[in-house]
Amino acid sequence: MIKIIDNTADKNQFLESLQVRGNMDTGKYALATKQIVEDVRINGDVALFKYTAMWDCESIDQDNVKVKKEEMKEAFYALEEGLQEAVILAGARIQQFHQKQKQNTWMDVKENGEILGQRITPIDNAGVYVPGGKAAYPSSVLMNVIPAKVAGVKRIVMVTPASRDGKIPTEVLAAAYVAGVDEIYKIGGAQAIAALAFGTETIPKVDKIVGPGNIYVTLAKREVFGYVSIDSIAGPSEILIIADKSANPTFVAADLLSQAEHDELASAVLITTNKDLAVLVQEEVARLYEIMPRQEILKESLKNYCAILIEESMEAACTLSNYIAPEHLELAVTAPFEVLTKITHAGAIFLGHYTPESVGDYMAGPNHVLPTNGTARFFSPLSVDDFVKKSSILSFTKEALMPLGDKIVKFAESERLFAHALSIQVRLDEEGQK
Repeated sequence: MIKIIDNTADKNQFLESLQVRGNMDTGKYALATKQIVEDVRINGDVALFKYTAMWDCESIDQDNVKVKKEEMKEAFYALEEGLQEAVILAGARIQQFHQKQKQNTWMDVKENGEILGQRITPIDNAGVYVPGGKAAYPSSVLMNVIPAKVAGVKRIVMVTPASRDGKIPTEVLAAAYVAGVDEIYKIGGAQAIAALAFGTETIPKVDKIVGPGNIYVTLAKREVFGYVSIDSIAGPSEILIIADKSANPTFVAADLLSQAEHDELASAVLITTNKDLAVLVQEEVARLYEIMPRQEILKESLKNYCAILIEESMEAACTLSNYIAPEHLELAVTAPFEVLTKITHAGAIFLGHYTPESVGDYMAGPNHVLPTNGTARFFSPLSVDDFVKKSSILSFTKEALMPLGDKIVKFAESERLFAHALSIQVRLDEEGQK
């Protein structure tokens, strides 16, 4: 089960395994993905529906690939009442949080007539990929669509693979209805990403693609980057918990398992200064494991990428956490806001004993699309910013330009860009001739 590590050599070896866990050899997948993307780019719907019939549903074609608005509405009202309320509440909380992220266009006007500013405008079209398969992910719909709606994106196109009988999970359609998706198409895989990136006779081209998927979806997003914008290249999920003696071992064990159950590459790490807590958590993980349905996945992730690390001080625990830069970080400590000041790298930070990672996945409001595999050092959660563009605004009067002219000429000439210098000099000369 989950191991306790309290020596430097074993700790370093474990940290090395975390760094490489997402760096799988993608060679055999990359070539196949590239061929699919290129086929859809060149042949459009013919290629798109060929691959859809091959891997998802044989009966899907141009006539039935698009989900009708009435189907989304019907799906919502088909939900059990309690789930209806949960989806509505989650949507409202996500919307309220992201509304606070909106930035306004601004201008700085000076007395000499110089105006500098920034104009913020939404992208026109966004594509959202929602995974299919054995599970349904309505939370993924809400988290990816609502920031785009708040940003003011005019057209949001969702793609998701249908089952063999041509259906999409009711929960996914219901979440799309609540989030306000404009169009849904029953396609998935690399072919769906290519269709969104290049457009086909049936699927509209978008400007940005967001949303998680399998290895083919991930590699397809990398393949089309540049033709369109993408959110990120996501790695396996992870949680890191910093806990002191005040932590409840059952709470901590359950939170570790909540990430370990995602897939075999998921990572769940506890860093604690208290050896007694470490032993209790280890025992609780073993006990709770026995009642978990996803034991095959848990067995692999717990063995390979999960551990309890002992540190001598809270300062050392925070230093190690910042080195790992986790996707999710829980501070299960007596004074979480004090410890927070020592944290510099984390996708989302959960403070206190009653803020488990799961509340962030579904209901809190902040986005659960987070940087993984150490990329929290330089990436941020999905936000409204991902769906807007920022244009710089410059306006100079003659009075504003003249005092800067000589300096600009010097800069341009130092770079041997003489036409740049000339474009300023002719204006200076005009003023000198008067």
